[in-house]
Amino acid sequence: MDWTLYLAFVATTTALILLPGPNIALIVSNSIAYGSRRGLATVAGTSSAIVVALSLTTLGMTSLLLIASVWFEWLRWIGVVYLIYLGVQQWRAKPVGSVAAGQETSLSRLFWQGFAVSATNPKVLLFYVAFFPQFIDPSAAALPQMVVLSVTYLVIAASLDSGFALLAGRVRGLFNSERRARIQNRITGSLLIGAGIGLALARRP
Repeated sequence: MDWTLYLAFVATTTALILLPGPNIALIVSNSIAYGSRRGLATVAGTSSAIVVALSLTTLGMTSLLLIASVWFEWLRWIGVVYLIYLGVQQWRAKPVGSVAAGQETSLSRLFWQGFAVSATNPKVLLFYVAFFPQFIDPSAAALPQMVVLSVTYLVIAASLDSGFALLAGRVRGLFNSERRARIQNRITGSLLIGAGIGLALARRP
């Protein structure tokens, strides 16, 4: 494939993923609240949702992607409600010690939280539907290019998201008192509510 197109894809993908959005908000929130290990469980969930969408794209299921685009508003509002619900729950949560908090929330629950938020994230859907075709060289076979782009996207997304989880987990120790734990709940709750509001303001192209 054209290396100029590929490098442009890498740069665009990196910039897109680094933009504050629902995935990063949830990953940072869970990492601060429960530690890096559970933050990485959230990353596993968001990445799994990305794998599903990338697989559909790579297999050429354009009709299914078209349906996803038609149902964009439904997906968006499901994501909005879920993110705000998580934010309110976190905001109202009773301050507890970091170890207890980590024990109370299972890895599987955080995995499925990540999966649900990523699956209803319009930024990801828009990227697949609107941007992928721009990086395909029409003079070469499309399928191998789609495989390369899909794998590249997944690696960049998982790497950057994991970095956010590890970094947020490192600052978790700053919230080791009840007062600081309450502040932590307010911060993480606000992140999720803010992500929900941002999702509500998203617009179709």
